[in-house]
Amino acid sequence: MKLRRASWLAVAIPVAVALAACSSSSSSSPSPAAGSSTSAAASGSLKTGLKVFVIPKQLGNPYFTLSDSVKSGGALAALQTLGETGSETSGTAATAASQIPTIQAAITKGANALLVSATDASALCPTLNSAMRRGITVVTYDSDAPSCRTLFINQASTAAIGTSQVDLLAKELNGTGQIAIVSAAASATNQNAWIGYMKQELKKYPKMTLVTTVYGNDDPTTSTQVTQGLLQQYPNLKGIISPTTVGVAAAAAVLDTAKYRGKIALTGLGTPNEMKKFVSDGTVKSFELWNPADLGYLAGYAAVEAASGKVTGTQGQSFTAGKLGNYTVGANNTVLLGPPFVFTASNIAKFNF
Repeated sequence: MKLRRASWLAVAIPVAVALAACSSSSSSSPSPAAGSSTSAAASGSLKTGLKVFVIPKQLGNPYFTLSDSVKSGGALAALQTLGETGSETSGTAATAASQIPTIQAAITKGANALLVSATDASALCPTLNSAMRRGITVVTYDSDAPSCRTLFINQASTAAIGTSQVDLLAKELNGTGQIAIVSAAASATNQNAWIGYMKQELKKYPKMTLVTTVYGNDDPTTSTQVTQGLLQQYPNLKGIISPTTVGVAAAAAVLDTAKYRGKIALTGLGTPNEMKKFVSDGTVKSFELWNPADLGYLAGYAAVEAASGKVTGTQGQSFTAGKLGNYTVGANNTVLLGPPFVFTASNIAKFNF
């Protein structure tokens, strides 16, 4: 599956935020005993028993709980299927200072592959390059570190994610008014790339003006505070884009009052379960995302393919990612999951993740 709309209707993944591993530094997927799994034959002689460390931007973020866990069918589920030893580990803050020690610890523990959502590409690259010099495969997912990995598993076209969010907001505002962006961290590779395309797309709407970009650091409290600051500083604000699941939920909660509901438009990237209330009461008309679990599952397969020497990152190489089907490596050693999906009041009830 490459995120075709029909397949989304079959996705019903019950996930509790309580599973977000807030109180743990790691979680693991069990692996079958060496030689006891049939997955080796099924996967085309891929290596089994590899130690793969899944390192999201932070633990406790529901988005990464979905993308990584066995229960949701994410990265650890893929690794389990392939007969690998998969462990999720990271810090509790979405910062390089929190993430780097985790990467270093994984190297020390004998990692064969690292699956990393980069908080800060420039800060992480010295450590990731050190890992690669030791023969450790590095695959990034969700957020890239282009100069220090073999493959990047991208949730969708960077251009499509950025431009489509502007188009959604422009449709609601009739292409007119002041808007702002509530991003995650100022150093986040994916956020900055999407925002770059947003700014290009805004040229199509000369009467819609971007007044500022603020950063909530993928922290609910900070995201709430910066959204409140926007409303105070820009009393004529008409719309907000938040290309982060934490930020868009926080912004929606701020706007979910009689004073702002229906008067300031909000869109961005969110999970259906977090956003259903705000869509139901009219605070949000539409937003986008992909299936985070599918992103993690694809990344898990890609990491094993790369660590087994089957995929080297050369454009045009293809591989099969289990239940998701076939994928091909594109330009810049990137594999795309598929196009973003738009959630509205007409379809959001069909999804449970």
